[in-house]
Amino acid sequence: MGKVWVVLLVFISRSAFAQNLAPDIANYDITVNLDTKTKTLIGGQVLTWTNTSPVPIKELQFHLYLNAFRDKKSTFMKESGGRLRNNSFRKSGFGNIYITDFKSDRGEELLGGMKYIQPDDFNKDDRTVVSVPLKEELKAGETIVLTIGFKAKLPKVFARTGYGANDYYLIGQWFPKIGVFEQNAVGEWGWNCHQFHANSEFYADFGKYKVNITLPESLKVGGTGTQVLSTRLKNGLKTVVFEADDVHDFAWTASPAFKVFEKKWKHVTMKAMMQPEHAGQAKRYFDAAEKSLAYFEKTLGIYPYSTLTMVDPPLESSGSGGMEYPTFITCGSYWGVGKWLKMAEMVTVHELGHQYFQGILASNEFEQSFLDEGFNQYMEGRIMDESYGSGAQFDLFGFEIGDAESSRYSYVTMEYPEMASINKPSWKYPKGVYGELTYTKTATVLMTFESLVGRRKMDLVLKSYYEKWRFKHPKLSDFIIEVNEVLGEDYTWYFNQAFEKSYSCDYSVDTLSNEDNESYFILKRKGKFKFPVEVLVGFEDGSEEVFVWDSEKYSEQFDYTKPLKFVKIDPQKKNLMDLNLINNQYAVKTSNTFLAKYNTKALFWLQHFVSAFLFWIG
Repeated sequence: MGKVWVVLLVFISRSAFAQNLAPDIANYDITVNLDTKTKTLIGGQVLTWTNTSPVPIKELQFHLYLNAFRDKKSTFMKESGGRLRNNSFRKSGFGNIYITDFKSDRGEELLGGMKYIQPDDFNKDDRTVVSVPLKEELKAGETIVLTIGFKAKLPKVFARTGYGANDYYLIGQWFPKIGVFEQNAVGEWGWNCHQFHANSEFYADFGKYKVNITLPESLKVGGTGTQVLSTRLKNGLKTVVFEADDVHDFAWTASPAFKVFEKKWKHVTMKAMMQPEHAGQAKRYFDAAEKSLAYFEKTLGIYPYSTLTMVDPPLESSGSGGMEYPTFITCGSYWGVGKWLKMAEMVTVHELGHQYFQGILASNEFEQSFLDEGFNQYMEGRIMDESYGSGAQFDLFGFEIGDAESSRYSYVTMEYPEMASINKPSWKYPKGVYGELTYTKTATVLMTFESLVGRRKMDLVLKSYYEKWRFKHPKLSDFIIEVNEVLGEDYTWYFNQAFEKSYSCDYSVDTLSNEDNESYFILKRKGKFKFPVEVLVGFEDGSEEVFVWDSEKYSEQFDYTKPLKFVKIDPQKKNLMDLNLINNQYAVKTSNTFLAKYNTKALFWLQHFVSAFLFWIG
């Protein structure tokens, strides 16, 4: 490529990304060399960071995420036991990161003052957060430029990052990353820089990224943002340069095996980096991405970036699949799995949705993981079911399972649904319930709220929330305020029960009787969650009556002077939080036929099979 074309490419790319949609708080200029023999990164970064708070700062705090894999003593390894998302950590696959140099543009040598801290659990063996005292305070509004050298040993692929066989690399959370300086819940200013936990993901400020990657020329590379330059070097190496604006992270991938496909959708250049054996699945990735981009554009707003890179990991490195970074997602497809199981579509829709929920609406994944995972799970259900129909997740031999239905099933079949509340730091969930509470119960909470207020009002809330909080750090309280302001009604009662409490909900028609010229039925509320529901009462003479039960009492009897035929709680099935919909109705004569009974049992076991299969591959 001639110099003119290189300059033009750089100019066009920079123009496309010079949007200034987000505050430039943490700007990174990173240079890194990948040594494929030793699986190490040798890097340096210039970080330009601005103190946007009204108070002076005496120290900086950084995440060193790769130290979660340095030994079995890290908090991550202790909490996970070396297993995450059905993937096991390999004993020979440890990794780490060390800072080798640390200077400021004010002449400060800062390396010697660094110390590892453990703000969450006081585990002295955990080295995923480091404190860097400044020799002179950084005043409000001031900017500091930091030059940081680092060396990282990549782990074997585990928990979203590392190297696999045949020179496959998925490299995420790989550089020293500054925390977020903000106000806490009581209004005090300080660092939000948590340790890396088994169930936690990430939290960072927005900025500009320029990343120069030097690696073997044989490797095909993809990354966050736009590739603006590729230069061939001596000794079979090359340097690839990426730039991105209005993002809070940078991840990249490399492999000699990738089959790369490109497709344009409106202003977005989509790239699918496929394993050779999965090349035929690229069309499914593109189709799912287009459906998602169109849906989010209509519901929330235009996708604000010009690129989207989708990575298809090899089977033996599946631990790097199903993850999101700005403009860059990892998906997952499997040989021999046809469209009867829409795994490729589901993962693509979900991970692309994270471009909005946490990518743009940059909530704190450590402290309120449900704000991105659960909200995104809710949107996944809408997109999948409306795009692919009633068998959006599974469709085989006439048996169909929808995506939203699967989310609800995951929640209502929890062994102990009242074990914990949703709104708590991710590492404080009891073992084994993070997925249900963060993803599927939250999705069910939002589906139920949509049923309560209607789709049109729900979409008004979502759009207003997005427009007000995009490229900021929203909290649950911000969403609730938006709900109440947009709808002009206070729904705090609902979200307080759903998120702050561990309440469950199971309404039932307990008794129906027509005796001695007196008719009555009894409604019961099992669990503490109070949700006003409609009750449909049918009489033997064919007439019907509808009323709203406020469910304030655990049990309440309703008397009538004419014979009853049936009673149905929530006939329109608005309350999807109800753990058992079967006991919501009672009839004088039931239709419990042999066929109906065993059809229900077959569907029950089919759902168990699909859930087990998705867990095994995911």
